[in-house]
Amino acid sequence: MIEERFDAIVVGAGMAGNAAALTLARKGLKVLQLERGEYSGSKNVQGAILYSDMLEKLVPDFREDAPLERHLVEQRFWMMDDNSHTGLHYRSDEFNEERPNRYTIIRAQFDKWFSKKVQEAGAVVLCETTVLELLQDAYGKVIGVRTDRKNGQVGADVVVLAEGVSGLLGTRAGLRKTPDKSNVALAVKEMHFLPQETLEARFNLRGDEGAVIEAVGTISQGMTGMGFIYTNKESISLGIGCLVADFEKTGQTPYGLLEKFKQHPSVAALIAGSEVKEYAAHLIPEGGFKAIPQLYGDGWVVVGDAAQLNNAIHREGSNLAMTSGRIAAEAIFQIKSRRDPMTKENLALYKKMLDESFVMKDLKKYRDMPDLLHIQAQNFFLTYPQLVSKAMTNFLRVDGTTKREKEKTTFRSFLAARSLTGLVGDAFRLARAWR
Repeated sequence: MIEERFDAIVVGAGMAGNAAALTLARKGLKVLQLERGEYSGSKNVQGAILYSDMLEKLVPDFREDAPLERHLVEQRFWMMDDNSHTGLHYRSDEFNEERPNRYTIIRAQFDKWFSKKVQEAGAVVLCETTVLELLQDAYGKVIGVRTDRKNGQVGADVVVLAEGVSGLLGTRAGLRKTPDKSNVALAVKEMHFLPQETLEARFNLRGDEGAVIEAVGTISQGMTGMGFIYTNKESISLGIGCLVADFEKTGQTPYGLLEKFKQHPSVAALIAGSEVKEYAAHLIPEGGFKAIPQLYGDGWVVVGDAAQLNNAIHREGSNLAMTSGRIAAEAIFQIKSRRDPMTKENLALYKKMLDESFVMKDLKKYRDMPDLLHIQAQNFFLTYPQLVSKAMTNFLRVDGTTKREKEKTTFRSFLAARSLTGLVGDAFRLARAWR
C-alpha cells in the first residue's frame, strides 16, 4: 500500500539527481530524494573537475561556500610509451579570472554540500535508503517506488532516475537494456597526499591555481582508455580507466594498470613521497550518442550517467549530468503547471529541451568517435604512441647522422607499422569522426 505521495521522486543524489531535486524543490514541488549511501557523496572518494557555468545556473553564488579545491589554469595532454611522453601543454593567466571556469573538487565533500542546498530548498532527502523496484500500474505507468524501509512504498506523479551508469532500476522494470560492456569504462583512482608547498612546486602553481594532466598511450596496454592526474589543495587525484569489454577480453586488471601508470617515470616524480589514503573504482558511461537509451516514458525520465550522458572526447560528465537534471526538472514543472499528466507523450518535452541544449549537440557531433577508438584501439593507444616517441627521440638525438637520413628512418618506421594506405585511412577516419 502506498503510504505517501509526492509530485516527484528523485532516485540518486549525485550531480544529476541533486540538480533535478534542487530545481524541482525551488519551483515549489513536493520532492522526495532517495540515496542508498550514508550521505550524498559517501560513495565518491575521488576527485573530479567541476565546470562553473552549469553550476551557476543552479547555485549562482556557489563560490561563497562550496568546497572547491583549485581553479585550473593549466592543461597538459600526454601521449605516452613505456618510458617517455610527448606532450601538448596549455597554460594561461586568463584563467586566473574573478570567476574561474573550471575547478577541481573532492566529490565526497562537494556532493554533501550540494545535497544541503537541496534540503534547504525544501526537498525531503532520505539517505541509507535503497530503492528496490519501480511501482507500475496495470498499464505499465510508473507510479512510485518501493524501498527497503518499513512501509516503504511511496507514490509520485513522476520518478527521475539518476541512479548511475548501471541503471539497475530501469533495467529491472524493463525500461532500458543493460548497458553494453563496450560502452562502459571502469576507472580506478587514488588520492595521493602531499604538503601543499611540495605539490605547488612540482606543478608550478601558486595560491589556488591548479593543473590537470590527461594521458593516453601504452599505459592502457592497447585498450581504449586513458589516465589522469588532477591537483587538489593538498592531494593529487590519480587514476586510469578502460572499457569493461577490453578488461574482460584481455584479462588485464584495473589495479595492475594503475600500478604501472604510477611507476611510469613521468608520473613517479610527481607523486614521490606521497601518502595514499583513498582508493575507489567507478563505472563511467563511454558509449556517447549512440548508446543513449530511451530517456522518458509514462511516469519516468532518466538523467546523468544513467542516460549515458558523457562526452569522453572532452572528458565532460558532471556538467552534462547537472544540465540534464535541471532540464528534466524544468520540463516536469512545465507539465505540472499545465496540470497535464506525466505521460510519455507529455514527458517527451524533456527530450526536446535536451536536444536543443549543448548536451545533445556535442554528443551528436562525436557520435562516431567511441566506435572508432574501440575498433582502432591497438593503433591509437599502442602503435602510434610508440612511433611518436621513437620519432621524437630520433629528432632530438644528435649523433652524427644526417637530418635527411633521420627523416627517412622515421618515415620508414611509420610505413612499416601502418603502411601508407593505413596511415591515410587512419587520418581520414579520425577526421570524419571528429566532424
